[in-house]
Order: sequence, then structure tokens, then C-alpha cells
Amino acid sequence: MLATTNSLNLCRFLNMSQTPLELQIQSLPDKPGVYQYFDKDGQILYVGKAKNLKKRVSSYFTKSHDNYKTAVLVKKIHQIQHVVVATESDALLLENNLIKKWQPRYNVLLKDDKSYPWICIKKEAFPRVFHTRKRIPDGSEYFGPYTNIKTVYTILDMIRELYPLRTCTLDLKKSSIDSGKFKVCLEYHIGNCKGPCEAYQSEQEYQVYIQEIREILKGNFKESLKTFKNEMLACAQNLDFEQAQKIKEKMDILENYQAKSTVVNPKIGHVEVYSILSEPGSAYVNFLQLSNGAIVRSHTMEIKKKLDESEQELLELAIVELRNRFELKAKEIIVPFPVAVAQGIKVTVPQLGDKKQILDLSVRNVHYFMLEKWKQQQIVDPDQHTNRIMAQMQKDLRLHDEPRHIECFDNSNIQGTNPVAACVVFKNGKASKKDYRHFNIKTVEGPNDFASMEEVVYRRYSRLINENQPLPQLILIDGGKGQLSAALKSLEALNLRGKIAIIGIAKRLEELFFPNDPIPLYLDKKSETLKILQQLRNEAHRFGITHHRDKRSKSALQSPLDEIPGIGEKTKITLLQHFKSAKKLSQASLDQISAVVGSAKAKKIYEFYQSQNH
Repeated sequence: MLATTNSLNLCRFLNMSQTPLELQIQSLPDKPGVYQYFDKDGQILYVGKAKNLKKRVSSYFTKSHDNYKTAVLVKKIHQIQHVVVATESDALLLENNLIKKWQPRYNVLLKDDKSYPWICIKKEAFPRVFHTRKRIPDGSEYFGPYTNIKTVYTILDMIRELYPLRTCTLDLKKSSIDSGKFKVCLEYHIGNCKGPCEAYQSEQEYQVYIQEIREILKGNFKESLKTFKNEMLACAQNLDFEQAQKIKEKMDILENYQAKSTVVNPKIGHVEVYSILSEPGSAYVNFLQLSNGAIVRSHTMEIKKKLDESEQELLELAIVELRNRFELKAKEIIVPFPVAVAQGIKVTVPQLGDKKQILDLSVRNVHYFMLEKWKQQQIVDPDQHTNRIMAQMQKDLRLHDEPRHIECFDNSNIQGTNPVAACVVFKNGKASKKDYRHFNIKTVEGPNDFASMEEVVYRRYSRLINENQPLPQLILIDGGKGQLSAALKSLEALNLRGKIAIIGIAKRLEELFFPNDPIPLYLDKKSETLKILQQLRNEAHRFGITHHRDKRSKSALQSPLDEIPGIGEKTKITLLQHFKSAKKLSQASLDQISAVVGSAKAKKIYEFYQSQNH
């Protein structure tokens, strides 16, 4: 890789009236390369790559940055250095190396520094096969690294069931074996080893096993299965059916392992699959390594964002890092969108077929990994979990502020009877039941949801304003465009439109409607934002229905006696027990009523019914 390093020295050839930083930017070339930002003390702040150095670096100083950290970074930049390279792919590789070397404060952090396990075929006579976390440059072969030690144990257990390999650490030089220095151990007697230490097995025969193990570790099961099949047929022809059955069992073990590994078309050769999901502070990248249609390695890594990096930038960085870390050599990679990688690598963005299926599998893996991180975070640090959700909701719903305080409205009526409304309140993503409110509709006759919504929204926020109570950052209306428009009328009347974000949620397709936007927003069905909005809507519906049911029940239990002024519960019960019904009471004479409850109360009751009859 040809590269020209230029530490930009200031003001030698350019206009002296310009600032040193402006002169540095003007002298940048229109070439691909890597740029480095330094502060006034010479500490490196950031490393980035660019297809065009001049355009990319200039954009930092000519654009307004919504991201706070980017704005702070730009203020701290005192000096710029750059490295010109031949291609954008070379820039990507150099950027990755410089980030790992200097670990600048404003670059993403690739959170994965643990030592991974390998499977080693030792360079020695009668090689041992074992797992290790250390790679020694002694000529031994290492396969991996593997991301899960359980996978390593599974593979080694399968290999030991298929092949009788030695596990001892004896130095099996020919001279030592010929001299009779060693004796077979228990492993020989129980059939786990063929006793090479006493020359019961030749090195040539042992090396056949090792070669087949190499192919299995590369994901190629074909040769091993072919060898076992030939051995099984030979044993059957010689009428050694017991040995043939043992070999058949080994084939079953290998085929079972292959079946569990193969998830796509076996004709798909050696490819790598990468997918990414991101949230405000982090991104997660999953990769699958395939060999002959079988997944031989899977790993998900977390990237801590520092600036407002795009998913393309993060995925490109992760691909370089993962290929270096796991020594990946595939000539084809499958990704969800085009990326710039090293020359000679085919980039596939599948839309259909087996490759799309394996990309979807990678996406599911990274999604489950992210969910698991969220669950752990919720247990370990609830505040951080809440902050993440609020930031995600702000982004998904295109809000100016995080929706720490949300209120949701829902109407309830049955054929216009007993119309009520409910307001439920969520604070920091959780229900605040002490702030829930019921509303009996006062100004609307009949089943008119739009007018009812207009009334309750106006009553709710006029009261909050009069009492100097805090207003929510988001109002959620259970309903479509009509209910949303009705609620907007009340906000306009209170001069709150534009000061509080408001959206409507329609139940059928979970459409989200925004003011002055005819096209609804559809969120991913699995998104946390949609789940919280659904929870709000369902809670408002439950709360409203409960109040409506109570009101109907109370209405059904009302008696005509309730309308008589000055008559208490005990008197009502006494009268009903004696006269059996309100109708019979209304037909009774003053004397008949007086005999039951006394003349004073009887007079009130008698006069009430007389007035009703006239």
C-alpha cells in the first residue's frame, strides 16, 4: 500500500490572513486516505477514513452538527494530519489499524478483548488434537478462533468418538518407540487409543486420521463420510458385521453433526455473513462463517458509539476488525447494504433465495443478542435502561425532546350511553397510576368520539395550566386522523399546539399519525417504542372500560326513590320492604306512608309523587 504522510505545517505557501486550521483544510488533497484530528496539546482525538479527504474533512467545519459530541470534537480540533492511500479499501484497513493503535477518545470502541479458544493440531509425531487459548508459533495448526467454548468441546468430543487419538504428552520419536521406552496406558485398553507408543499403530495410519480431522474442522465432511462408508462396506463384505456397525455409528455421529450445522444450500461455499443493528449509544454486529452450507462460526460484537456514526461506517469497521481477529479469508461476504471492503472480495446484498435466508438468520442473531443486553442492563442499571429507551423513542417518533412524560386518551361509550374518557400517564416508560384521570363527558350528546376527545383534552390541559402543573412531552390519542384532529383543536385553543408533541395510534395496523402528515408511520412490530405505545393504549382502554362499566352498573341499580330530596338510604330500604316497589309507593296515600316512616318524611314523599303526576 503506497501512502504519503503529510503533517500539515501551517502558513508556508497559503494566505496568511486565514486561520491555521483553514489553511490545513485547504491544502488537503482530493484523494482517498485517513485523517487524524489532534487537540492543542497534541493528543489524538479522532481517526477517520475518506474517499475524498478534502470534502470529508471540510464537511466537519461547514455543517451544523445535531450530535453534541461531534460539535464538541470540532471545537477541540487544533491540528489535522492525513495519510493518502491508493484506494478506499486501503483507507479502511489503515483506519482500523490506527484506531486500535491509538484508541482515540472520539472513535467507536470495539468491545471484545477476550482471548478466544482454538483447536490445535500439534506439530509432533502422532499429533495431538486439543483446545487452547494460546497460539505458539511452533508450526502447529490452529483452527478458529471459536466464540464459544461449548462449541469447541462439542467438536472435540465428536472427533474423539470418530478417531482413536492419543491424549498423552509423550515424545513419540521413532528411536524412543523402537527402544521400548514406553508402555501402553489405560486409554489403549479401553479402545480410545491404538497404542502408537508401542508401535501398535503406524504414523502413516495416524496421519490419515489427522487429515480427515483437518477437513472436518474446515467444515468439509464429505471425505470423512466417504472414507467411513468404504470401510463399512469392506467390513460387511468380510462378514465383520460388528465392526461395520461401529463404523455405521460413527457415520451417524458425523451426519448428525453436519445436519445440525447445515442451514442453507450446501452448494454455498466459503462465505461470511454480516449484519448490524444499532441504537443511540451502541451498535451490534453479527457475523456467520459458512463452509459448504454449514455454519462453522458465529459471533456478535458490541460497538460503543462516540459520534453519530452511520451503520455503513460501523459495519465496514467491524468487518475489517472481525476478519483480522478471526483470520477470515472468504472471497465473498453477504451484507444488508453495500460496503467498501478490501479489493478482491465480492460483496453480495441478497434480496431472495438461500443467501437472503442466511442474512435473515444473522439479523435474528444480532437482534436476540441486543435484547439480551437490554435485559441485563435493565437488571444491572435500570436508569441506563430507561435512558436508552427514552432516547430510542425520541429517535423513532421524531421528537424534539425525550418523552419522559406521556399521556394517552381513550373514549368509552356503548350506543351513546354513559360516555366517559380516560387519561393514563406514563413517566420514564412506566405507568404512573396516581396521575390517571377519569372524565365524564359533559358537553356532548350522543356517541360522538371526536367531540368527546376535543372536550377531555381541553379540560385536561386547561386544568394543568391553571394549576401550574408540568405538561407532558408527548400526547398519544387512541384513534386515527379524526380523533387526532379533534385533540389538535383543543391544543390550538389553549395555545399549546407545537409546544407538546401529539400523535394518534390506529388499532388495526398500528399506524401512527402525525399532525399535517397524511402518510402514517409504521414501526417495526418488535420495536420497544411501539410496545410502549401499545401498552399505553391498552392501559387507557382498560382504565376507561372499567370506569364505564362501573358507571353503567351504578345507573342500572338506581331507584326512582334516589330522586326524592331529603330521603336517606335507610328510609328507602324501609319503604321498599313495606310497599315492595316504587310504583306501589307512588300510588299510596299520605296516611299509608306516614304509618311507615312518620308524617314529616311521608309529606316529602307524597308531595314528590304528586308533582310527578301533574
